[in-house]
Amino acid sequence: MTGSPAAPARRAGAHLVLRAGPYSVRTGRRTLAVSLALVLTALGLGLLGLCAGGSWTPPTEVLAALAGHGDEVVVVREWRLPRVAAALVFGAALGLAGAVFQNLTRNALGSPDVVGLDAGSYTGALFAITVLGGTSTQLAAGSIAGGLAAAAAVYALSLRSGLSGMRLVVVGIAVNAMLTALNAWIVLRAELEIAMAATGWSAGSLNGVDWDELALPFAVVAALAGLLAVLSPGLRQAALGDDLAVASGVRLNRLRLLLVLAGVGCTATVTAVAGPIVFVALAAPQIGRLLTGAAGVALAPAALAGAVLLLAADLAAQLLLAPVALPVGVVTTVIGGCYLIGLLVRRAR
Repeated sequence: MTGSPAAPARRAGAHLVLRAGPYSVRTGRRTLAVSLALVLTALGLGLLGLCAGGSWTPPTEVLAALAGHGDEVVVVREWRLPRVAAALVFGAALGLAGAVFQNLTRNALGSPDVVGLDAGSYTGALFAITVLGGTSTQLAAGSIAGGLAAAAAVYALSLRSGLSGMRLVVVGIAVNAMLTALNAWIVLRAELEIAMAATGWSAGSLNGVDWDELALPFAVVAALAGLLAVLSPGLRQAALGDDLAVASGVRLNRLRLLLVLAGVGCTATVTAVAGPIVFVALAAPQIGRLLTGAAGVALAPAALAGAVLLLAADLAAQLLLAPVALPVGVVTTVIGGCYLIGLLVRRAR
């Protein structure tokens, strides 16, 4: 009997309430500690990314260049900083997209690159490149339209015999296979120069990104992250079960529609700029869940894990075969393959 009062006290002490004016957020102590550790890891990797390049720049010179002093200002602020910022923001966007669809499907395999949304965004982008001319606006519109069309197809086909997470994943894998074949056919039918450009872009790369092409995608990702922050209480309620969510006042159909739009928007925005970067959306939410020890997939740890994962993969892509920089999608594919093997081994046990 003496141990029973202490257990509730420990459980109560496992959470914190963070307040900012009229707003408050309840979070677990471990989740907060893991999030802070991921932020510090991202900052450390970001500094390493600013130091590394064609030549090594000492951290003191990097910090001076960020402040606008020294001979490395252009190299650090105009060449390396956009790439580091893109890796962090796009990694976070992919982590958020993965968390959204893994919550919706209630399946660890329910990520955009598995259920066909990445392939659909790529189809829309290929249409923009081969038919419309491939301006940045056309790429963005084509990617979003293709991702939404793929999501609608997966959802409609899954509804025929009753909606479930596993059915969504299986149907999504089938749609992904068909879209991949369609994309290969489009590339084969295109002119040689266009086909070469589309094939190189399909690997997923942050090479050559600059501030001019990042301003709008960053604004879109920030807006979608804000929308997901507003929707997160309803998402947590829906994770407890449809009946309980409806009883607590959650409008499930509206919530799911907004979540799908936000998830597709995150994926398509990244695809429009960097091409389809696979497996980050698959692995990041589960990495965040394992680190925090949470029962479900939370948005903030998934976003932070995605940012760290993509930045680390991009650094590896730059350094493995230096001075040749690999497309970051090649590295994330290797990471994703290892992750899937580990997941299967873990499930088999």
